[in-house]
Amino acid sequence: MDEMEQGKLKFLEVVQAVDAAVQTVIPVTPSNSMFLISLTKGANRKFITVSEDDIIDLPHEADILTKVTKTVRDAVAAL
Repeated sequence: MDEMEQGKLKFLEVVQAVDAAVQTVIPVTPSNSMFLISLTKGANRKFITVSEDDIIDLPHEADILTKVTKTVRDAVAAL
């Protein structure tokens, strides 16, 4: 499993830890080094952007994990 796949799996774990009812769609490849990620709960959908570098570093760097977790929490709260 490459770094990108590890990062995507960690991102999914973060989302599930925040709210298990949220469905997540992560694109296969980034656009302009950014992932436009869809978070859906019921009929509500929110899009967030996460940089390619943050996805790659997510499993290994605590500060990136904290930043991404806050972004996910804010987005889920808006759903």
